[in-house]
Amino acid sequence: MTYESGIKTHANLMQERFAIQHYLVALLFLLFDVEIVFLYPWAVVCKLLGSFAFYEMVFFMAILLIGFAYIWRKKGLQWQ
Repeated sequence: MTYESGIKTHANLMQERFAIQHYLVALLFLLFDVEIVFLYPWAVVCKLLGSFAFYEMVFFMAILLIGFAYIWRKKGLQWQ
């Protein structure tokens, strides 16, 4: 039996499996966080980049919104 910092730990915590939906929500959260990482620097220098960069970012956002709509339609964000 493990004993750490004066507290007996329970060894049966990892015997139960987590629902796959927890992993899916975590992956979606990371995906949309990475989106923000790309959007923030673009927003800072938006006027310096010109119209081509603006349309490229609109295309990028459209792809992300299509993906978000697909996830929403497949009910990937709803808990059972």
